[in-house]
Amino acid sequence: VQLQASGGGLVQPGGSLRLSCTASGSISGINNMGWYRQGPGKERELVARISRRGTTNYTDSVKGRFTISRDNAKKIAYLQMNSLKFEDTAVYYCTADVLRRGSIRYTTYWGQGTQVTVSS
Repeated sequence: VQLQASGGGLVQPGGSLRLSCTASGSISGINNMGWYRQGPGKERELVARISRRGTTNYTDSVKGRFTISRDNAKKIAYLQMNSLKFEDTAVYYCTADVLRRGSIRYTTYWGQGTQVTVSS
């Protein structure tokens, strides 16, 4: 199982980016998918999470600006980031709780991280 994150880049304050996280491999099902981030000198934090049925939650600092969504058929999670601020600068990691084919329990996988830099 692999998670491939993409969509990061350099953006000015107030700008937008959309991150994508694609799961591939021997997958029977995916439960929660989410995005974490780790800024310079900071601990990794949960940014947003979405359940298989679409229930979402966000860290307070991104509420109203970020939107997480998913396409279950394509095994992709998205993070639409609007009104970006300097403090959103971080490496963003996607995660997914995956049920591998032949397994009876979910395992959490992590993507490789994608850099988001907000700078003028």
